Amino acid sequence: MPHFWDGLLVTLQALVLGSLISFSVGLVWAVAFRAPTRFVRWPVGLVTEFIRNTPLLVQLFFLFFVLPEWGVQFSALTTGVVAIGLHYSTYTAQVYRAGIEAVPAGQWEAARALSLPYRRTWTAVILPQAIRRVVPALGNYVVAMLKDTPLLAGIGVLELLQRSRLQAAQTFQYTEALTVVGVAFIVISYTASLLLRSLERRLVR
Repeated sequence: MPHFWDGLLVTLQALVLGSLISFSVGLVWAVAFRAPTRFVRWPVGLVTEFIRNTPLLVQLFFLFFVLPEWGVQFSALTTGVVAIGLHYSTYTAQVYRAGIEAVPAGQWEAARALSLPYRRTWTAVILPQAIRRVVPALGNYVVAMLKDTPLLAGIGVLELLQRSRLQAAQTFQYTEALTVVGVAFIVISYTASLLLRSLERRLVR
């Protein structure tokens, strides 16, 4: 059981930290898409398209094996967290983008009529309304990130599935080990969905 709990902790760390990176960087991408100059919009579009259309496993290998050749090196878990966060930030960016575009045009016009600064318009008027609309969709990507955490085993991270598999290889009890892993993933997914529903209800008030 110690192996299970250690693996569960690593999986939860990767999920929580990866989600935080995904949500924050995705918001930056989404705001950059609305930049007044194309010299910002175009590079952001190219970068996000490249990341979104490249397999996460390839990105993991690149960050873990190639970056050290350039003098940039992180632990396996840190690399995995960054890779998951950046990869899914390109998806959450589209979610934020849809939420921003769903804000009525009158809100933008009212902000201009009040001569609100550009930054104030975003932080006080647009983003609060947009984020309320997209919480359910962001929750879907939390579950997707959870399902992708086993890929971290490819760079040596002993997350839940990998630790359970190694334990099962010693005891030959694969059925029990993998069943427990499956149940754990279901419990985590369901708990995350409940937390996000609660957050959604709070934001709607």
